[in-house]
Amino acid sequence: MANLKSQIKRNRQNDRRRLRNRDYRGSARSAVSQARVSIDTNAPNSKEALMHAIRILDKAAERGAIHRNNASRRKSRLMKRLAAANAQPIPVVMEPQSTAVEMTEGEIETGAASKKKGAAKKGAPVKKQAAKKPAAKKAVKK
Repeated sequence: MANLKSQIKRNRQNDRRRLRNRDYRGSARSAVSQARVSIDTNAPNSKEALMHAIRILDKAAERGAIHRNNASRRKSRLMKRLAAANAQPIPVVMEPQSTAVEMTEGEIETGAASKKKGAAKKGAPVKKQAAKKPAAKKAVKK
């Protein structure tokens, strides 16, 4: 127990603040979980639940119950989840691309394919990428 009068008052203040912050954090946690459930179940009121959670998170951050970056991160994750739930998958059509070069019979006989394709010359040097060396280990003194 504190002996000083100022410390006794400080303890009373801390207790009041702790209870107040606990309420804000608890309501924020509840609002976020309700928003997650409504988004995951594709409920028609998921957008309203998201806005309610954002409001509660902002209020908790404003009061200092949670850090503002914490509130921002949670809001971002909720909005990302809502966007992913509402997004319709876009079908991707892949067309096979031919890598072969079309040649006439005359070109096949003369070997003009290499000119058309732009193939590298046989005698040209090829640059090799430098291999990364592992980091040197420090000597351990015993």
